[in-house]
Amino acid sequence: MTKKITLSLQDSLFIGFCATLLVALTGMLRLKLGLSGHSMFLMCFFYLICYGVLRRFGSMTACGVIAGIVAMALGVGKGGPMILLKFALPAVAMDLVALVLPLAMNIHWRCVILGIAGCIAWGLKVALTNILAGMAIDAVLIQWGFSILKGGFFATLAALLVPPVLARLQAHGLLRLDKF
Repeated sequence: MTKKITLSLQDSLFIGFCATLLVALTGMLRLKLGLSGHSMFLMCFFYLICYGVLRRFGSMTACGVIAGIVAMALGVGKGGPMILLKFALPAVAMDLVALVLPLAMNIHWRCVILGIAGCIAWGLKVALTNILAGMAIDAVLIQWGFSILKGGFFATLAALLVPPVLARLQAHGLLRLDKF
């Protein structure tokens, strides 16, 4: 007998809400900061909120794929079909790393490690785009390193904001702890 794990309607709606809000804020706040990686702030924040609230494997991946599909449908950002990779690749990486992290680890460290893992995967999308554009491999590696460094800064900032938000949700009784 296999136990089927399904998402409730409430959980599915929350994932869709996070994904849509991520795309809407990304589209509205099209900040030209001149800094590579500032998009990792919103991505990391919403994926980690999804993970912290639902506490389920696949919640970040579902949020990332839905966000990518919504972004493609609305034409947010540049890159065409690669926009799906921009949103989905970090989410998949964060979900896979979450599987190997011990549950006893401090939530702050867990969020930071997951954010950095997502940033590395996000950098792979940048590297893949540069390779497809015909850039030399040594230049791709240097650009990838800079992308990870800059994106890692924003991912760490977002990851450090998640535990206080989860604590506030818990204090108001909005988190269900029966999901573990």
